[in-house]
Amino acid sequence: MSSIILFIVILSLLVLVHEAGHFFTALWTGMKVEEFGIGFPPRLASVRRRGIRYSFNWIPIGGFVKIKGETGEDRDDSEAFVSKPAWKRLLVLSAGVLMNLIFAIVLLSAGFLFGMPQVVDESLSTQAIVQNVNVQVYTVVEGSAAAQVGIEVGDGITKIDDLVVTKSEQAQAYIQEYSDKELSLTVKRGDDYYTYVVVPTELPETEGRKVLGVGMVTVGSVSYPWYLAPVKGIEATVSLAVQMIIALVDLVKGLIIEQRVAVDLSGPIGIAVITGEVAQLGISHIIMFTALLSINLAIINFLPFPALDGGRALFVLVEKLRGKPVSAKAETVAHNIGFVMLMILILVVTFKDIFGLVVK
Repeated sequence: MSSIILFIVILSLLVLVHEAGHFFTALWTGMKVEEFGIGFPPRLASVRRRGIRYSFNWIPIGGFVKIKGETGEDRDDSEAFVSKPAWKRLLVLSAGVLMNLIFAIVLLSAGFLFGMPQVVDESLSTQAIVQNVNVQVYTVVEGSAAAQVGIEVGDGITKIDDLVVTKSEQAQAYIQEYSDKELSLTVKRGDDYYTYVVVPTELPETEGRKVLGVGMVTVGSVSYPWYLAPVKGIEATVSLAVQMIIALVDLVKGLIIEQRVAVDLSGPIGIAVITGEVAQLGISHIIMFTALLSINLAIINFLPFPALDGGRALFVLVEKLRGKPVSAKAETVAHNIGFVMLMILILVVTFKDIFGLVVK
C-alpha cells in the first residue's frame, strides 16, 4: 500500500508540473483556461477561482488543462486557443514537455549537489566527490547459483569469505580464483545484512567456467561542487532523454520489422511495484527515479499520436502546411480515438502487470 501511495504522489507531482506548463503558458499567451484537472474524469471534487475550475478526478494516472477553443470551436473569440497564431499554440502544446525536462534537470542537479548513486569508473570527472563506494549487483542470471540462494538485483556485496570488497573487479577476481570452493557472501540489502553460502556452477554461456551468475558494478554516492551540479544535471537529463528515444525507436522497429515487443513494458501497477523497490534504496534513488519518470513522460507526451501533446502539435503543423485548418470534427474524432487506444493500452499492460504478480 505504501508503494502505491508513493507512486500516486510522484505521478501527481509530475502531472502537476506538466500541466502547470500548459496552464501558465496559455495564460501568458492570452488564452482562456476553463479547467485545470488532476487525474481523468469522472470528477471527484472541484473549486472555481477567477473563472477557472480546478478539479480532482477519480482516475489518478494523468491530468489535463482545458483551454477554450482547443478542439476548433470559437474561432472568432480572441481568447480561444484556435484563434491564436501557430507559434503560440505550439508553445502552449510543448510547454508541458519542457516543464518535465526542466523538472528532471532540477531533480538531478539537486541529486548531484547532495550525492547521487552512480557507477564509479575511469570516466568519472576528477572534480567528482565520491563517498560510500560499494559493489552492487545489477543483474542475476535466472537459474544460477546466486539466484537459487536468493541474491537479488540491488544487493550490495560487502564481503566474500574474509575479504572486504570495495571494487567489482576485486570481487570478480576472487570468485574466479576460488570458483572450485564454497563461498560465503555478506550482502547488504537496505539496512539489513545477510550471509549466503554459494557454490559457483557452470552456465551454458560461460563455456566451462564456474560462476555465481551475477553482474557486479562499483557504485558510490557521487556529488559535485555547487557550480558544477547544474551542469551535470543538464548533461544527465540530455543523456537519459537520448537513451530513451533510442529505446523507443528500437521498440517501434521491433514492432514493425519483427512484429514483436523487444522490451518489457510496465503499466501503472508495474511502475508502482518498481517505486516500492526504489524507495527501499533511499531518497537519492527516489530522486533519480522521479527524474527518469519525468523525462519519460516528456518524451511519450510529445509523440505525434492523437490525444497526446505531440499529436495536437502535428495538427497545427499540418494546418500551416495546408494553409487552412483541419476540420474541427475530424481532429476531435482523431483525438478521441487516440485517447481510447491509449486507455486500452494502459488496461492491457496493467492486466499483464497483475498477471505477472500473481504468477510470481
